[in-house]
Amino acid sequence: MNTLDSAMDNFPHLCVVIPAYKVKKQIMWVINNIDSYITKIYIIDDCCPDRSGEFVTAECTDERVVVIQHANNLGVGGAVMSGYKQALADGMDIAIKIDGDGQMDPRLIPELITPIIAGNADYTKGNRFFDLESLASMPRIRLLGNAVLSFMNKLSSGYWDVFDPTNGFTAIHCEVLKNLPFEKISKRYFFESDMLFRLNILRATVIDIPMDAKYDDEDSNLSIKKVLGEFFYKNLRNTLKRIFYNYYLRGLSIASIELPLGIMMFVFGVLFGANSWFDSYNEGVTASPGTVMLASLPIILGVQLILAFFSYDIRSVPGEAFHVSKLRIKKFNKLIGNNDAR
Repeated sequence: MNTLDSAMDNFPHLCVVIPAYKVKKQIMWVINNIDSYITKIYIIDDCCPDRSGEFVTAECTDERVVVIQHANNLGVGGAVMSGYKQALADGMDIAIKIDGDGQMDPRLIPELITPIIAGNADYTKGNRFFDLESLASMPRIRLLGNAVLSFMNKLSSGYWDVFDPTNGFTAIHCEVLKNLPFEKISKRYFFESDMLFRLNILRATVIDIPMDAKYDDEDSNLSIKKVLGEFFYKNLRNTLKRIFYNYYLRGLSIASIELPLGIMMFVFGVLFGANSWFDSYNEGVTASPGTVMLASLPIILGVQLILAFFSYDIRSVPGEAFHVSKLRIKKFNKLIGNNDAR
């Protein structure tokens, strides 16, 4: 076996997952621009009214393409997870998710998968906000909406260095997929944000990959105005879950004390100060310096403790790739003959 054959044997099996819903115009362009090093291409027809799956089956001659048909519409998350499940069943190593509307350039796949192959990341995702010049093509309402959603997602996911959470151009190591609770992950438009929350619970490493913002004549199925309220509620829920899981259920740290103590002091200071101001206003007298200090000091200390918690949380972003640790454990178990271990 020559050096090239050996290298190809060790090259990871890569697959591309493409949800196909109302993307009949662009889907063939996306498929035709996926390079030959990709082993499988999964097209998920999520009960598309345009029958995208049948269209691909009739028009595409690429043997790598596998069309998965949904009898009912499961949403973008449900479609992607169907592709992920097929990737695990086929023994893939890395699953790349691309939208079928042509907004994502398949030629950027090498940049997306390189950190995973190098063992520096478990999950990579596109970031349209990195290049300020390319943002000129992004609609203003979408730019503002994504900025708000990105901040909410930082709180809920714990990945403070990750932006553009609704970006669907992603890649994930299948060793990580095996440990994700598919049945609990949101199946609609909150899918990408919920994935980040679930990845943080696993302590997986996530890296942003800069990409251009591309908007042509495609129609987006995601309306920022419609999902903002839903995303706010679900991000708040995930924030509380993450804090509870990481700072109270799994273990305790100084941050576990700083947050509740800071909140209690801040709330006490605000309530006491408001009550004292109301009494002073009704009585027509000026509050004493002692009363002012008793109200302001807890607020100041509370804010400092809350900021200290967030400082600790930001420094706690996962650093070591989850799949690397798992593969090391599997290799060790194989060496000692323990084939029953996960």
